[in-house]
Amino acid sequence: MKFQGTDSYVATQDLMLAVNASITLKRPLLVKGEPGTGKTMLAEEVASALKLPLLQWHIKSTTKAQQGLYEYDAVSRLRDSQLGDDRVKDIHNYIVKGVLWQAFTADEPVALLIDEIDKADIEFPNDLLRELDRMEFHCYETRETIKARHRPVVFITSNNEKELPDAFLRRCFFHYIKFPEPETMKQIVDVHFPDLKKDLLAAAMKVFFDVRGLPGLKKKPSTSELLDWLKLLVAEDIPAEALHSKDDKVAVPPLVGALLKNEQDTTLFEKLVFMNQRNR
Repeated sequence: MKFQGTDSYVATQDLMLAVNASITLKRPLLVKGEPGTGKTMLAEEVASALKLPLLQWHIKSTTKAQQGLYEYDAVSRLRDSQLGDDRVKDIHNYIVKGVLWQAFTADEPVALLIDEIDKADIEFPNDLLRELDRMEFHCYETRETIKARHRPVVFITSNNEKELPDAFLRRCFFHYIKFPEPETMKQIVDVHFPDLKKDLLAAAMKVFFDVRGLPGLKKKPSTSELLDWLKLLVAEDIPAEALHSKDDKVAVPPLVGALLKNEQDTTLFEKLVFMNQRNR
């Protein structure tokens, strides 16, 4: 299995090498990068390209590692016993299989996405060390060991909200998705908007990278926000001229709310525009 990119996802050479290296080493691929740089989409595109079913586990702050293995529904079993249901005789009826159980027991190889692992408690990655390393775990209620029939291709994403334990990092192949250069960004935009007018694309790209380059921004606009903004510009039929500022001075672009997502950055940008207008 080798990932060569897809028509709908622009993958750089180093990203493709990282994906293939993790497959060769049979280790999870830990992908970091700014929010909106396509980390989750990478798993979807690789699974599609390699024709693998994709199982997704989206992590929340309350997620526990055990939920990825299985959960024992003791409450339902107690209720059924009180109602005289014959199901209570088989404890398997009350085992809720988690994503890892499903991936390990699948009849064919699958891709597994553990999305935004840094949202969970700091002990969460450590609690999965053995399972991801040995590709097996024990279910105490049914007294059986669940072993992977086929080793899944594992993708783990992180937004760097928390540092991950060294022991966990040692078991992964790591790749940081750098923010795309303008040329790569044009290729990404072309995939999503193949018929976009060249003058509008050039004007929008200039505004986007100018905004990203502003010092002091709390959250720089990402790739996904650029795509959202372009979608709005096309939907509202905004001409390229509306994005040009006179004398190359900073101006507030149309629909800037698609790029700047908090009041601090919006205020900072408006102040910069005001200062530039005063200096004209």
